[in-house]
Amino acid sequence: MKKFFKKLKALAPTKRKLMQLYFALLFNANIKGFKTGVIYQGDTKKMCVPGINCYSCPGAVGACPIGSLQGSFSSGKSTMFYVGGILLLYCILFGRMICGWLCPFGLIQELLYKIKTPKLKKSPVTRVLSYFKYVVLVFFVFIIPIMYAFKDMPLPAFCKYICPAGTLEGGISLLANKVNDSYFSMLGPLFTWKFLIFVSISVACVFIFRMFCRFICPLGALYGLFNKISVFGVKLEKPRCIGCDKCTKHCKMDIKHVGDAECISCGECIDVCPTGAISWKVVGNKNKKNESLPETVKGHKTARIITRSVAAVLMVAILFGVVVYYWNQKPPAVQGTEVGDLCYGEELAVITADGISEETVDPTKTGKVTVINFWGTWCNPCVAELPYFDRIAEEYDGEVSVFAIHSFLDVETAPEYIGDKYPETKMTVLGDYDMNAGYYTMLGGKGEYPRTLILDEDGVIVEIIVKALTYENLKETVDSILEN
Repeated sequence: MKKFFKKLKALAPTKRKLMQLYFALLFNANIKGFKTGVIYQGDTKKMCVPGINCYSCPGAVGACPIGSLQGSFSSGKSTMFYVGGILLLYCILFGRMICGWLCPFGLIQELLYKIKTPKLKKSPVTRVLSYFKYVVLVFFVFIIPIMYAFKDMPLPAFCKYICPAGTLEGGISLLANKVNDSYFSMLGPLFTWKFLIFVSISVACVFIFRMFCRFICPLGALYGLFNKISVFGVKLEKPRCIGCDKCTKHCKMDIKHVGDAECISCGECIDVCPTGAISWKVVGNKNKKNESLPETVKGHKTARIITRSVAAVLMVAILFGVVVYYWNQKPPAVQGTEVGDLCYGEELAVITADGISEETVDPTKTGKVTVINFWGTWCNPCVAELPYFDRIAEEYDGEVSVFAIHSFLDVETAPEYIGDKYPETKMTVLGDYDMNAGYYTMLGGKGEYPRTLILDEDGVIVEIIVKALTYENLKETVDSILEN
């Protein structure tokens, strides 16, 4: 019987795994989102969660810190200081302890590593590779997004070209829902590239402990820089250390010593230290080896158990309350998205061949018959039909306003494309720069491109067309509205 209970105990998740699972659920408490296939866009999305967790995950109730940081470079100083301040707070409080205890994608990596296969142990080679994440941090999180910010074009390079968490939590989670079948029309070479990266990293994580975390993750690189000064984490008392290196040999991360930039403060080193030289910061380690426990400490054992039990109950209650709260949240009212509605308006930046101008236009307030076409250079049907909109804008100049609104995907390619293909166009090209296709979503878009709305002189929606158009179709619709 004792052997049975020992085996059962061995199968039970550790406290750290339970904490990882808890925070993965807490950060994705919008369970209803997985059912509806809709991204939550409420007020809590203005707050960054500590770990890598994609904004576009249907369950996400907060923003990803890396995605928010990249976006802040193009959103003004106030946003940059707000996001930077939150990140700095996380860095100073927890350092890389967030990676070990709070990051949902860290949990996914560790679960993959549990698959029984031969494992690649750490070595001098993996230690060298661990510096690559700093290259990713510098180039994909700072340099490239800042370069595009000077052009007034946001480009979250890491999210767009690398992040496997975004592919899994955002892309695959949304595509798995039948409600979003139309999203498949948006897929192209970029998604194929991201999917290959995700699969490669996932397979590698089966053989290499936390492969993404150790070699690629820019958030881990940023947090690691603050490990030495963070309030929480593990610490080494050098006078008690005998230099046996049991801690570094036991650790699966590429640490050189306890608490360095590679340490995720998992706490496993505390258990293997023969002298009790390693302990938790702030809390400390009262059960140090080679020391008898004071009677006062022994007497408080029951109190600690009770305290931990109460804390666990409170945490479960909080999680339950949060899930219920988001389950009962009603989606924000979407104004003006149906035929017969006064179209929802918004000021959007004008795109020219030279880039982004300071001029903004609300496409619903022209006082003319208005054609609004949502397109993208990445969308073959969109590119194929764009000449028809250009022709209508030319033929009906003065009578009809034509707006070609480029999606947030590959928006940086729009100025060059317009300058090359339509240098003298009568169309007004605008940019929907919200990472979640804000204006497109507000007008009822759910991933299908091309999408066209036609408004009368008063800005009332007359037609909504969710398919590729011919010139004849478009001209006939415009003529019928003008005649009425």
